[in-house]
Amino acid sequence: MNLPNKLTLFRIVLVPVLALVWLFPYSEAGISLGSFTVGNVTLPYLNLIVIGIFAIASFTDYLDGHIARKNNMVTTFGKFADPIADKLLVNMMLLILSYKHMIPLVCCILMILRDIVVDGCRMIAAQRGVVVSAGILGKLKTVLQMFSIVIILLNNLPFELRFIPVDEILIWFTTFISVAGGYSYFMQVRDYILNPCEESALFLQIM
Repeated sequence: MNLPNKLTLFRIVLVPVLALVWLFPYSEAGISLGSFTVGNVTLPYLNLIVIGIFAIASFTDYLDGHIARKNNMVTTFGKFADPIADKLLVNMMLLILSYKHMIPLVCCILMILRDIVVDGCRMIAAQRGVVVSAGILGKLKTVLQMFSIVIILLNNLPFELRFIPVDEILIWFTTFISVAGGYSYFMQVRDYILNPCEESALFLQIM
């Protein structure tokens, strides 16, 4: 197994580690991690630990792709596992943020449903010989999701010092971009999804 694939697996391993670190019942175990205050904002040290683990996992997403492309180490396993690792990481964070009432539940549901629908469309299209690369909205969605998660974990610092609800604005904007990107992807592959199977088989023979 090459280095990019090892980094992808490492990112997948970090998902349950991150969930355990964040959801562990510290108070029941008699552990106090403490917090500090910046102006009018109290920030638990646990949030910083979670941000650190999340940042490491997010960096491996960039690093494995960069190494694979630069050294011609792209593999079938990498193409399959890399997007799964990304979705596991981001969607797990969204679920816990929603569970802790740090983001609206509807935002979490819409973004996860978007991924399910797009993955379903991608699978059907691929079976019919059609590959659609990620568009600008899809790439923007991933960046916005990661940035939103960090800002929310920082309790909206530094913007909260000026009472600007950037965290709320950002999560709703990210949700909009996510849904818009999913709709855009569906429109690109709808003909291959909605066409009868016979026509698709003929298409594959021609191609």
